[in-house]
Amino acid sequence: MAKARKTKAAETETTKTEVKASWKAAGDVESFRELSARIAAGEPVVLPVLLTGQRRREHVRSTLREDHAGRIEQRSPGARTKFDELADDLFKFFRGTALLFYRDMVGDDAQMPTVMALGDVHPENFGVMPDKDGAPIFGVNDFDETIYAPFTWDIKRGAVGFWIAAQEVSGMKRKKQRKVVGKFVKGYLEAMQGYAERATEKNDAYRMDNSPEVIRRLFEEAWEERRDWLWDDYLKPSGRGFRANGELQPLSSEVAKFQKAVNQLAKLKGIDATDRAGELKVKDVCVRHGQGTASLGLPRYYVLIEGPSKDATDDLIIEFKRARRSALDGLTPPSDFNAGDNADRILHGQTVQLAHGDIFYGAVEIDGESFMSRERAPFRDDIDLEELSYKSWKAYARVCGAALAQSHALSDDLGQIDYDVEPSIVAAANPRKLFIADIVRFTEEAADRLKTDHTLFRADHRRGAFESIEMVYR
Repeated sequence: MAKARKTKAAETETTKTEVKASWKAAGDVESFRELSARIAAGEPVVLPVLLTGQRRREHVRSTLREDHAGRIEQRSPGARTKFDELADDLFKFFRGTALLFYRDMVGDDAQMPTVMALGDVHPENFGVMPDKDGAPIFGVNDFDETIYAPFTWDIKRGAVGFWIAAQEVSGMKRKKQRKVVGKFVKGYLEAMQGYAERATEKNDAYRMDNSPEVIRRLFEEAWEERRDWLWDDYLKPSGRGFRANGELQPLSSEVAKFQKAVNQLAKLKGIDATDRAGELKVKDVCVRHGQGTASLGLPRYYVLIEGPSKDATDDLIIEFKRARRSALDGLTPPSDFNAGDNADRILHGQTVQLAHGDIFYGAVEIDGESFMSRERAPFRDDIDLEELSYKSWKAYARVCGAALAQSHALSDDLGQIDYDVEPSIVAAANPRKLFIADIVRFTEEAADRLKTDHTLFRADHRRGAFESIEMVYR
């Protein structure tokens, strides 16, 4: 009898260990997608932007945990570094928490014209980069979050970015911040009016010879000879591969794997052996550590391509960065347009928004994961915000608004938008003074909320809130 009871107890114990008591939280992407549709349909709902107190704290915490779940679970050193940086700097917190920002906008502006949106507009996501021929141009330069969305989503994100940066970097007060934001929106609307009247968006490009003074200075400061750039920053003494340091970790054993990725990219983009790329032969591979803000902790590789001279003076560097879901996915109002997933979505966005863009911008698969690619260049650079005077801030904001307008105007030329988008945007932004005033008011409210969220985040971070992922228990 005792033996029977013992056996039964053992069976019960075995059964208990097989019961799953907890599991990883699935995230709220689909819940927010449904919420967006309900808001667009006019249903009354409680929005995240209306949460206060402890409810808002828990919303901020769960959103950041969800957004970084993979990196937290893998104990990525980059994730720990990122959270420390976000805690120390309000502007970095803004840049690194796009999902939190856009969940406050879920379903908004469903009545506004849809464009191929950049998704993460701020003063440091414009810069100098190579065009299809390797020459420097200025424009929007980060396409990780691209998605089809109302044009106002980019304007609002950009306006808040300029507001926060002007305050945190240059110490501006509200009156001057309003002026800078106003210049950004005016620059956008003036350029969009021009594209509505003249349809020159496919041919326009900001180059060294035709840019405003503040951008010409950026071109001049960014320029560096390729040979000097390679030897000063990347190559080991032999010139045959990457040097090893705190930022670069050579992975020479992976050359064959990345040669396949480069071949895949060349086939996708129709890249032949060129005067710039030689035979597209991979010389070396390295991991690039510590780059980016939102993407810090995601895998990023640099691939060294042997140049035509074969003497390490004209080699190319192609970057491969792990792609992921856009922060706007499931939050924008429902539409008929779909840019695709992961790196394919990013490639579509870049192809639409930069008519003369980098030929090495692409989407490839490495070890079953989606990666986007682009060329690193000696002159790939963005502006040093600390060097801007108040006058230069206004000039820079205006040209960034115009550059954003050009990328939006291409939505019906190179993207899926099937109607004339420029006059629609001009009409939707009328009366213009009211539209600008609305954007400025939105910006102030969003920036004040961001400061509160940052305070909540910093307190939670000190208490270890982001060392583990969200779990659901029975």
